[in-house]
Amino acid sequence: MENSIGLSSPKRARRLPAEFNIFLVLIAISLTFEALGWIFQGQSFLANTQRLSIVILQVSVIGILAIGVTQVIISGGIDLSSGSVVGATAMISMSLAQVATARAVYPGLTDLPVIVPVLAGLAVGLVCGVINGALVAYARIPSFIATLGMMVTARGFAKWYTKGQPISFPTDSFAWLGAGLAPVWIFLVVAFIMHILLRYTRYGKFTYAIGANAHAARVTGINVERHLVKVYAVAGVLSALAGIVVAARGLTAQAGMGMSYELDAIAMAVIGGVSLSGGRGSVAGTMIGMVIFGIIISGFTFLRLDAYYQEMIKGLIIVAAVMADVYRQQKRKAHR
Repeated sequence: MENSIGLSSPKRARRLPAEFNIFLVLIAISLTFEALGWIFQGQSFLANTQRLSIVILQVSVIGILAIGVTQVIISGGIDLSSGSVVGATAMISMSLAQVATARAVYPGLTDLPVIVPVLAGLAVGLVCGVINGALVAYARIPSFIATLGMMVTARGFAKWYTKGQPISFPTDSFAWLGAGLAPVWIFLVVAFIMHILLRYTRYGKFTYAIGANAHAARVTGINVERHLVKVYAVAGVLSALAGIVVAARGLTAQAGMGMSYELDAIAMAVIGGVSLSGGRGSVAGTMIGMVIFGIIISGFTFLRLDAYYQEMIKGLIIVAAVMADVYRQQKRKAHR
């Protein structure tokens, strides 16, 4: 009798977290580049701490976008505008963070406290996010089309703002936001906050519920439209924060900043196990996906692979990540 009960019990074994498999992939890829490094370059890939620190710095900024994109995808949508919002925000924030020079965009608004350009930049991202959310939630426009329109509009605004001219000479306090490991710390704070929000709060529960089944979520009393606006607004603010960090790190702002960042952010999220069909994913998974993405790009550079091939391989990585997500969905359906 005990055996029959044991066999029929649904609690036979505890499942490992989905992030565990992704972490194993990270280890496998890292060890592969380590082996290739000794074979083709005669040196270690992983032992070079300077290279690894550069990788972390590079992916941290896009990682901020990826966290915002993650919650959008979990809610059942997509955000193609995040890279363009980075460019627009960089231009706005840098124009209000300049020291007094002959080339200041606003000669009467120089040497302002750092909070002014930061809040102005975040406000730009908030407006873009709210517009995206309103178009998706209330105008019933597919998120792909709504955010595609914002992508083009925000990029056009960034180019128009100074007629394509770059903006430079930020104050020291603004430049500090991109100095040293500051981008990494900013990313970690964002990741921690969003992890708490998505896992332990009503905001997160509503986001997962809407992504899993929007109709069922509405039946249970969730104001789906209002919550979607919040989700896209948060994504816009995080894109703006990334734009501020990018501008501060480069000590200049250009209209082309953030180009294709949205694709990298989506790839990081999907590699990290976020389902494009909505309702599944986590910040922790996206963080691992972010590191995997950075290791792959850095590994190809380490092996001196031509930049053109790197771009093509990056595209293949995105396609492979989507195919893996489709396979996971089919596997789940087969086990139901």
